[in-house]
Amino acid sequence: MTQKLIESTSRQFSFEFFPPKSAEGAVKLRETVTQLGQLNPAFFSVTFGAGGSTQEGTLKTVNDIRAMGYNAAPHLSCIGSTVESIREIVHRYRDAGIRHMVALRGDLPSGMAMAGEFRHASDLVAFVRTETGDHFHIEVAAYPEYHPQSRTAQEDLKNFKRKVEAGATSAITQYFYNPDAYFHFVDEVRAMGIDVPIVPGVMPIGSFSQLARFSDACGAEIPRWIRRKMEGFGDDSASIKAFGLDVVTDLCQELLEGGAPGLHFYTMNGAGASTTIWQRLGLS
Repeated sequence: MTQKLIESTSRQFSFEFFPPKSAEGAVKLRETVTQLGQLNPAFFSVTFGAGGSTQEGTLKTVNDIRAMGYNAAPHLSCIGSTVESIREIVHRYRDAGIRHMVALRGDLPSGMAMAGEFRHASDLVAFVRTETGDHFHIEVAAYPEYHPQSRTAQEDLKNFKRKVEAGATSAITQYFYNPDAYFHFVDEVRAMGIDVPIVPGVMPIGSFSQLARFSDACGAEIPRWIRRKMEGFGDDSASIKAFGLDVVTDLCQELLEGGAPGLHFYTMNGAGASTTIWQRLGLS
């Protein structure tokens, strides 16, 4: 693995958390925010539960992060929501002085049969723009390996274009381990006239079983050579982590050298792996 200083000026680096579920988790997250805050990220984003659950926890976590002096962006899901409930939370965010959000369709939780009054993320983006004008910087999701529920790649590209035309400011991708998938996706959307920044989402590798479970659920592909290599380590967690750091650092370096406008790290509320990758990249 080669190491090379990569200038971070004008690029967007950010980190994603989920709302802590316990007092101990809240303490750990505060420590993580403090550690990653030293890297001067553009913002921290905070997720929600399936069907928009934990939205109160999302808002509290965002406000806690902002009270520590950092920019924070709540994730907003429209699945299972009504127009009035979305209007209420959007105005609460605006009134709290929040200027950045991640607008997503979200996934139906188990047992929920109806998607709600908004069917697509583009509907949510359009509604937020109608309600609040240009108040929010709105991130949307992008899928270099295409959304697992899209019928065709072309359909997924059209869905992404609709989100941008509805008013999205920029996009963050689902994680991936094949850089060609990202560069090909960017080329395709640029050919469609879409010029918003598309920031790669990065998932550090700490556990093979966890990564396999997440990837099976969200449709992200683990390249065969990576999967076989990690399978071969068995229960040797130290070797899996060391291998994962090499793989993801090389991926990030190739993305940045290829022109990616930044990186968005899926941290799982921990700072260690993301910080190590940052240091290995020599980001300034």
